[in-house]
Amino acid sequence: MANRHLQRSIAMQSLFEWDFQGCQNDKMSKIIQRNVENFASGSSETEFAKSLTEGVLKNKKKIDELIEKCAPEWPIAQITVVDRNILRLGIYELMHGNYDEVPPKVAINEAIELAKAFGGPNSAKFVNGVLGTIYREMGEPMKDDESDKKKNIEEEKLEEK
Repeated sequence: MANRHLQRSIAMQSLFEWDFQGCQNDKMSKIIQRNVENFASGSSETEFAKSLTEGVLKNKKKIDELIEKCAPEWPIAQITVVDRNILRLGIYELMHGNYDEVPPKVAINEAIELAKAFGGPNSAKFVNGVLGTIYREMGEPMKDDESDKKKNIEEEKLEEK
């Protein structure tokens, strides 16, 4: 798990750099490679960071529209570069992630942790609010998975008695 968190951090830092330098998609692979070398040298697993950044770039227009819809007082250009790219990453994982590997609540929590680590004093609240709104609008997928598991365990215990 720590490796996935590191890969998300690399993806976020790469998206930040890409955005800061003018959103030139053709430079992303070099940016990722440099960030992997700087922040995760010796790590052989970089596919997760690459797939996250590629997914964000591929879906950027739809993701940005969602951000503007769910944070109407904050036009995309007025959101800090860090917060904007944490949101892009979190939204991509919510909308296109593999829920068996990364459940929606985990994706939201990971984005909040990135906001705490890299953002400003209100970044975590802002990211949580926007991602929470999107999660609710999606119909809160997998919301009851934990309660269903507990219910099944309790039913099995009752049947054993």
